[in-house]
Amino acid sequence: MSQFTGEPTLTPVGSALEVGERKKFRFDNRYVAPLFITGILLVGHLSYGILESYKKTALAIIAAIIVELVLGRIFFGKWLNLASAYITGISVGILVRSPAYWPYALCSVISIMSKYVLRVKGRHIWNPSNFGIAVLLFLAPETMAVLSIQWGNNLLPIVVIWTLGSIIIWRARRFHISVTYVVSFFLFAFLRSWITGDPWQSEVAPITGPMYQLFVFFMITDPKTTVRSRTGQCVVASCVALVEFILRLGQVVYAPIYALFLVGPAANLIEIWLDSHRQKSVLAATT
Repeated sequence: MSQFTGEPTLTPVGSALEVGERKKFRFDNRYVAPLFITGILLVGHLSYGILESYKKTALAIIAAIIVELVLGRIFFGKWLNLASAYITGISVGILVRSPAYWPYALCSVISIMSKYVLRVKGRHIWNPSNFGIAVLLFLAPETMAVLSIQWGNNLLPIVVIWTLGSIIIWRARRFHISVTYVVSFFLFAFLRSWITGDPWQSEVAPITGPMYQLFVFFMITDPKTTVRSRTGQCVVASCVALVEFILRLGQVVYAPIYALFLVGPAANLIEIWLDSHRQKSVLAATT
């Protein structure tokens, strides 16, 4: 990035116009993920009816946006960009299954509030939608479930969504996280098949479902709740797959949700502790 030097710089008129045009038509990358997740919703619902209802999904989105606006104003004194809140709300709307309306609203509220309340050293340590869904599964398992259907035998939706999702997370420089998790998932699926004697196809099949696509592209790659180093991110993704493997052996239904709920914040807390320890060591060395 160029820095201002205090000296005037001559720029050809043509170049200035080209730069102006590029800035004028530049698309904000923050809106790529919301568009993509909306695409998952449309493809999944029009093809297989994955939504409980449009009204419940809309309720989840509206609740997330309202809470984000209010808390953003209270904590930061400004109106925040709502792309993150929209992703959280629509994820809740897609994944939550309940005959009642209140779990959709409450899950979104809990998810967004976790970003502001559960903070350590200025960082929120849980992925918002993962936290909200896991909490409600703990507190109200008789009222709420999580979407778990697959795409069926039609490969086209899978190919389209995984291709677009890969391109988006590649641009966001998070592709290595998803790849590490997917490779680990397949390895542990084959190992689980060998241990249990179940067909390997049945162990691999869940990753073709919409829940896993949201999980792979949005939950485990969330920039705000992943460790900073590339190596650490890959290690954490493998650990999530390992814990999920163990939970699946124990017949835990929502293994990936619980695995990320356990591993993600633990990794963040370890990184925060290491950062604090390094800072203390540096201060001790300079005094």
